[in-house]
Amino acid sequence: MQQLRLGLPKGSLQEATLQLLKMAGWNVHIQPRSHFPVVDDPEIKAVLLRAQEIPRYVHEGVLDGGITGYDQIVENEADVVEVADLIYSKQGLGKVRLVIAVHKDSPYQTVEDLNGKRIATELPNIVRKFLQARGINAHVEYSWGSTEAKVPELVDAIADLTETGATLLANNLRIIETILESNAKLIASKQAWADEWKRNKLIQIAVMLQGALLAQQKVGIKLNVNSENLNRVLSILPAMRQPTISRLAEEGWYAVEAIVDEHLVRNLIPRLKQAGACDIVEYPLNKVVP
Repeated sequence: MQQLRLGLPKGSLQEATLQLLKMAGWNVHIQPRSHFPVVDDPEIKAVLLRAQEIPRYVHEGVLDGGITGYDQIVENEADVVEVADLIYSKQGLGKVRLVIAVHKDSPYQTVEDLNGKRIATELPNIVRKFLQARGINAHVEYSWGSTEAKVPELVDAIADLTETGATLLANNLRIIETILESNAKLIASKQAWADEWKRNKLIQIAVMLQGALLAQQKVGIKLNVNSENLNRVLSILPAMRQPTISRLAEEGWYAVEAIVDEHLVRNLIPRLKQAGACDIVEYPLNKVVP
């Protein structure tokens, strides 16, 4: 039986990734102190690694594929196939930014002010190339963690990933530059992508993961409406394409169903009720595959 060697991220993305896999249909069990998760799919052989290492092992063909951040692909200069964008993070459904930040009372206002200064980061290759492209000669050093705590006593600035900026703000830091945006990606080695079975397996995983992510942003809406109010209800009801309309047994009544963005519902349902809809039901979704 063929198997796909898949790297899963350990650390900040671990729980979110395992939850996403579960929503997509794969249950992953990790024994204490083990780096080899058990997946309820005999075609997947998983290994738990730091996200920083996954691009390199995929690049070298040691792993067939993996889930890691775009920032780590760039940092490792990994020549891999980017199979799918997976827009999620440890705090929710969104991208992160790699930013340069200084102490809130620092005199530095722009990245050019850091010429000749010291910058700590966990992504030194990206930061060095960014600074070089701007003609800035700064000392960039690798940070092994607790990066926010190093300003201003140890370094003049840091380059770190942030989702909301709240952690930086809590540590009295001020963002002066954004280097890039990053999100999780499903990647594949060139060798695996050239193998028909492995490519199809990776595409299967991508479709299900993206379907699970999209489902978190959508809900289903069901309602009943009479013929007199049908057009009025349809005019305010969004849908991925068009709502589904079915005749009810009672003459002159219709059942309407649509998939809508979850954040719209709190305003949408009262409007639908006002337009003449009744028996309105909102329900969660497991997967949405366009």
